Amino acid sequence: MRLTDSAGRSDPGRKRRRNEDTFVLEPPLFAVADGMGGAQAGEVASRIAAAAFREFHDADQLAPPERVNAIIQEANRRIYERAQTDAGASGMGTTVTAAIVQGDQIAIGHVGDSRAYRLSEGRLEQLTDDHSLVADLIRTGRLTPEQAEAHPQRSVITRALGTDSEVDVDTRTVEAQPGDVFLLCSDGLTTMVPDERILELLQGSASLEQAAKALVKAANKGGGEDNITVVLFAVENGDAALEETMVRGDGRGRDEELEDTLAGLEVPPQLRQAKAGARRRRWPRRLLYALAALAAVTALIAGGLWGLSRAYFVGADNEGNVAVYQGIPFDFTESVGLYRERYVSRLQASQLSPAERKELFDHELVSYDEALARVRRYEEEGIP
Repeated sequence: MRLTDSAGRSDPGRKRRRNEDTFVLEPPLFAVADGMGGAQAGEVASRIAAAAFREFHDADQLAPPERVNAIIQEANRRIYERAQTDAGASGMGTTVTAAIVQGDQIAIGHVGDSRAYRLSEGRLEQLTDDHSLVADLIRTGRLTPEQAEAHPQRSVITRALGTDSEVDVDTRTVEAQPGDVFLLCSDGLTTMVPDERILELLQGSASLEQAAKALVKAANKGGGEDNITVVLFAVENGDAALEETMVRGDGRGRDEELEDTLAGLEVPPQLRQAKAGARRRRWPRRLLYALAALAAVTALIAGGLWGLSRAYFVGADNEGNVAVYQGIPFDFTESVGLYRERYVSRLQASQLSPAERKELFDHELVSYDEALARVRRYEEEGIP
């Protein structure tokens, strides 16, 4: 099996001033990192992670799953040490999703809510499980995927590089088939573009470079709420893998920084194939979503008015800090929620165990004193 095509693109999106995403394309190694933290700390964290993928060679002789795990552990060590010694970087962290290609085996390492997908035989398969609060709630049956889309803590991750001296890395190996296309991406894509649309754009593009541009454009068209980063690579039958770096990005998404060395390369069959039949009509589903949202808002409005003034719950803010909110855990629109922050802790959600997060983020409506007392118990153990 050989790599036949590769491309990457990163864009700040429409709502963020800075781009805290970084990507790595150094075949046979690929990665996406989505930084988090105040000021420029998120950008620092994601770039430290990317540097580890480019510079760390102590694990080169290991099998691919062990190698990708070792690189991610090294990235975690570097970020954590920087956060401990640099006050301006305190609390920073980053997600990472990475892949190493060796023969017909693709080893994937994953921490956070950036994702890996495979397009194979006309089907798009998600290869990673999000380490996020709403994903945990979905897995335990406490939220439906539809409810998760409007959840106020849908961007809170529960596992990241740099927040602790050790990190638990999910690894898996998949066997690639000729013509498979792999996508690594930050959540700036997947929160704005549904999987079925991602599939359509991949299949409708003549090359991976074109597909990367189309995906970023679709995410911005959908709202561009976050930084958007995509990395794509394709495999075909053959023994020789591409040895040179085909595209290298620094995460800022400027066209002039994407070196196009793909001219004349074979276009993967998955991206050549024509669509069979008419494109599925999307307006009925959108209409149903709109009616369901209207019904939900109508049903919740009375309780929301009461909740805004008298009820409190525990959640986490966009930086991952545990927080006490006044109101009810529901977003009226993308930018308007039926709640407001009353107390923000220095405790990070990623410092809690899954069982502790399940207990603390149950979203039970309680008094302010009770909500604060719940947070204080964990602060005594988790904040030095």
